[in-house]
Amino acid sequence: MRKLKFNRVGIAGAGAMGSGIAQVIATAGAHVFLYDISNASLDKAEKSIAQSLEILLGKNKITEAEKKAIQGRITTGTSLDGFIDCNLIVEAALEEMKVKQDLFRSLEERVSPGCVLASNTSSISIASLSNGLTNPERMIGIHFFNPAVLMPLVEIIPSVLTRNGLAEEVFAEVKAWGKSPVIAKDTPGFIVNRVARPYYGESIRIYEEGIAGFYTIDHAMKTMGGFKMGPFELMDFIGNDVNYKVTESVWTQFFFEPRYKPSLTQKRYFEAGLYGRKSGRGYYNYQNPEPAAPDANPELLGKIFDRVITLLIHEAADTLFWGIAGKEDIDTAMMRGVNYPKGLLKWGDEIGWNVISHRMQGLYERYGEDRYRLSPLVFEMAEQNKTFY
Repeated sequence: MRKLKFNRVGIAGAGAMGSGIAQVIATAGAHVFLYDISNASLDKAEKSIAQSLEILLGKNKITEAEKKAIQGRITTGTSLDGFIDCNLIVEAALEEMKVKQDLFRSLEERVSPGCVLASNTSSISIASLSNGLTNPERMIGIHFFNPAVLMPLVEIIPSVLTRNGLAEEVFAEVKAWGKSPVIAKDTPGFIVNRVARPYYGESIRIYEEGIAGFYTIDHAMKTMGGFKMGPFELMDFIGNDVNYKVTESVWTQFFFEPRYKPSLTQKRYFEAGLYGRKSGRGYYNYQNPEPAAPDANPELLGKIFDRVITLLIHEAADTLFWGIAGKEDIDTAMMRGVNYPKGLLKWGDEIGWNVISHRMQGLYERYGEDRYRLSPLVFEMAEQNKTFY
C-alpha cells in the first residue's frame, strides 16, 4: 500500500457516487469520514459498501481481515464538524451550484487552511464553485465515473484560481488510490462528457432522419466498431434524464454551440419519464422486452458507423485543438471512462485524417450546419498528412 499524502479524507454526500468514492479511498488506506444530512442515506451507504466488499471477498480479491479494515477506516455522520481534521474533502452532493457553493463555504469555516476542497461535479465549472471562498486556490475538481469502485478513470480539473502544483499532487494521489487520472481544463463537460456527445447526438440525428432505428444503430456501433454498448443502450443505462441534462448543460455553457445541441427526441423521452432501465422503459422496453431485429445490411451498418465515428474522432481532435487536455489524456479518458475500444485520436490516425476531413466537409456541404464545420486541427492534419502517434 502506497504512502498517501491525504490520509484523512472527507466525502460530502452518501449517495451511490459518494459511498463508492469512500470505499475506493478507504481501500487505499486513508481514513474516511462520510457525511450526509440523512441518517437513512448513511445507513444505505454502509450497507452498499458492505455488499460491495462482500462481493470482492467472494471473488478472493480481498481477505476477511482486509474487508474489516476497510470498513473500520470509514466513519459516518450528519455533522459538518466531522470534517474538521480532514486534509482533503470530496463533495459528491446534489448537482446544483447553490447547494455545492453553500456547502463549500460552510466547510471552509471549519477546516484547516491547508485542507484541499474538491468537487465530483460532472457539469458545473470549478471556478464557479470557488466563488465566495476565502481561499479559492485550494479548490479543484476530482471527477469519478459511476460506479466509482469499478470505473478506473478520474478527471482532475484545476480552475483558473487553483494554486500551481495542486493538480499534480492530486494526480499522484489518485494514482495511489488505484485509479487512472487525467488532467483537463475547466471547460464544460471536461473531457469525457464533451467528447462523447456525438456518440449520442449523431446517433439520435441518424434516427430522426429515418435512416435507421435504435436496434440497427446500436448493432452498427457494436459490430462495426467494437463498442461494448450501442448509443441507445448506453443512454438507457446511464438514464435519459441524466444524459439529457448533461447534453443541455454542455450546450448552454458553450453559449449554444450547435455541435452540442440537444435533440427533440431526447427532450421528449425526458419529459415522458422514459429514463431507461431505471424507469423500466426508455429507447428500449425493459418491462416487456421485444426481440431485437436490426437491419443486417452491411452497407447501411457501415454508413452509420462511419458517420458516428467520424464525429467522435473530430470532437476529440477539436478538444485537443483547444488545449482542453493532452492527446494521451484524451485517448485514456475515452477508453477508461466510457470503455471505448481504442483511443479516438489513435483511431483517427488509423482511418486517416484526410478521410475524416473529407467526411466532415461532405456533411457540412450536405446540411450547411455549423454542427459539421471542420476543426482547424483536423484540416491541418489532413493537409500535412500528419498523425498524432
